[in-house]
Amino acid sequence: MSSEDPRIVELHRRRAIAMGGGGPERVERHRARGRRTARERLLQLFDPHSFQELGMFATARIGDETERIAGDGVVTGFGMIDGRTVFAYAQDATVFGGSLGEMHGRKICQVMDRAVEAGAPVIGLIDSGGARIQEGIYGLGGYAEIFRRNAIYSGIVPQISLLLGPCAGGAAYSPALTDILVMVEGQSYMFLTGPEVVRAVTGEEVDAEKLGGARMHISTSGLAHFVTSTENDALMLARRLLSYLPSNHLENPPLTTPGVEPAQARQVLNTIVPLDPRQPYSMHTVIHCIFDAHSFLEVQEQFARNAIVGLARLEGQPVGVVAQEPEVLAGALDIDASDKITRFVRFCDAFNIPLVTFVDTPGFLPGVDQEYHGIIRHGAKIVYAYSTATVPKLSIVTRKAYGGAYVVMSSKQLNTDVTFAWPSAEIAVMGGEGAASILYRKEIAQAADPKTARAHYAEQYRQQYLNPYVAAEGGFIDEVIEPAETRERLIAALAALRHKAVIPLARRHGNMPA
Repeated sequence: MSSEDPRIVELHRRRAIAMGGGGPERVERHRARGRRTARERLLQLFDPHSFQELGMFATARIGDETERIAGDGVVTGFGMIDGRTVFAYAQDATVFGGSLGEMHGRKICQVMDRAVEAGAPVIGLIDSGGARIQEGIYGLGGYAEIFRRNAIYSGIVPQISLLLGPCAGGAAYSPALTDILVMVEGQSYMFLTGPEVVRAVTGEEVDAEKLGGARMHISTSGLAHFVTSTENDALMLARRLLSYLPSNHLENPPLTTPGVEPAQARQVLNTIVPLDPRQPYSMHTVIHCIFDAHSFLEVQEQFARNAIVGLARLEGQPVGVVAQEPEVLAGALDIDASDKITRFVRFCDAFNIPLVTFVDTPGFLPGVDQEYHGIIRHGAKIVYAYSTATVPKLSIVTRKAYGGAYVVMSSKQLNTDVTFAWPSAEIAVMGGEGAASILYRKEIAQAADPKTARAHYAEQYRQQYLNPYVAAEGGFIDEVIEPAETRERLIAALAALRHKAVIPLARRHGNMPA
């Protein structure tokens, strides 16, 4: 057929209309708000000239001609990101505000199905006002089909959601079910009931940003994993995230060129833990000194800051990092930190990412509020996550590992493969002061100077029990190492465990604490 063939002319005409979205006026209004169109976002996300669109001519089955717009408000397809196949969908806010109708939902479901069949990640670019009211139950049914796929495909292929606009009502469940959720400051917001409903029901005055904006979800609800300043940054972050992840649960994470050891790391590590156990230090510095330079990508950085989770590389090998931050709540574990650690551990285990855990915690945060809100069941989630994880697990006790917190944080008893401790490690039921107050209560009470006596007995307990050699003698620590050796020891352990295989017990599934 020649390009002048009327059938080819008609094809190009229909393509041009479909690629125009909701029409020139709506597209211009959308761009005037500093936002790209759905197709422009996809072209930015994928390698140049690699995106292949699917379902361009799909239209709604109901409504008049003005409501039957080609594509039905969502662009779907596949392409390459750094040479790897990735499937994606991008909601088109210029078509009925990106609202979801039957065909819109069907297109998203189909691209998710194709992604799983191909063993490739799926990325959702979300910019939608919710279910399309005029399609009624068909729109709601479309959301239900998407939610079901988010759930049953969880742990099979990585699912990443980029919120580049609104996501209101029941639609919010889809990004909440995916592995990684990225929001854009001042542009993304997500809530079940909007400000008007809240005002009508409770009388509270709140705007969309405060109720469900990016800053709230990254710092308070913990729903967002990353927040970026612009949508371009969000798209580039998605590309970077994929560089740490396998395409599916049957593959290992991609190896890169062996990384560079951070400069002067050895000198820093040997002196970073203060002699005074009450004095904090930066666990972030420890992490940056051990893993490949500039490779640490922290997840949920502003939520539950007493815990640290993130992705890094060790000699080019992607790993998941879990730690406590002694500079925040002394590294004590609370409800939010427990949930943050649990979900990250299970995410890494789902996609064959080895886990490296740094332990410095005095225990679980005490208090009536924590107990009333279920610190026990939330802490139990960490036990469940580490116990069931089958990826290589390495742990390093840098200082405090007290009581139940020692147990839950990738202890040897939870089937951690290799456990190291620094000479500064304190592994015991509790700290010296607390132990002395219980073990030597009578002696302290009868002493002429109880304060001096308590300090004496605390130091005695510390010398006798609060050192890593007691744990090493019992086989609970594999080796006490010099901090400066940590990087090379972890590299060697990971190499030895690269082909670790665990055959899980046959069962339907376990029952994780709620």
